[in-house]
Amino acid sequence: MENWIEKIKNYQPGIYGQKEALITAVVVPLVESRGKTCILFEKRSPTLEHQPGEICFPGGATEPGDRNPQVTAIRETCEELGLSPDDIELIGQLDTLAPPNGLILYPFVARLKDINRIQINQAEVEKVFWIPLEYLLQYQPKEYKTILQAKRAKDFPYHLIPQGINYPFRVNQVIDYFYIWEGIVIWGLTARILHHLLELIK
Repeated sequence: MENWIEKIKNYQPGIYGQKEALITAVVVPLVESRGKTCILFEKRSPTLEHQPGEICFPGGATEPGDRNPQVTAIRETCEELGLSPDDIELIGQLDTLAPPNGLILYPFVARLKDINRIQINQAEVEKVFWIPLEYLLQYQPKEYKTILQAKRAKDFPYHLIPQGINYPFRVNQVIDYFYIWEGIVIWGLTARILHHLLELIK
């Protein structure tokens, strides 16, 4: 018995289901432009298989050589923006996101020291743009509810649970935020991370 007691004492908890999830990390990049602090965004290349043309932060999935999500976030930012790690000053980490799509996302906030050094990787990024932080702090995003309700397999064993098929399963909902800047729409996880950062600053 002592062996498993020691295992529990020494166990470093993580996020349940993390081994099966796609682990990703992004950088929320702060840049200086015309004397103002801004947040930089990417528009994904229209030729990408996943989410072509969407607005996002630099980032992506972890690779076997990445020691931790922070390494992933910095590496992906360098690959997409043509920077080196020395061009990036890490500020801190935001809350981890675990949306119900098998993804775990680690967001970091960092300062890009010189926007003139950016050389976008056109295979992944169509363009970059930045929005003044002052503007975003005053902006009221549009909010819409998304209802999340599980769809169970045909062979789900309703006979093993109380009330069977009439069991009152919880129906969850999340708020989706929409930020619009000069006709560009920022939504999804990018908008959720942005909203979290802005609320933290406020």
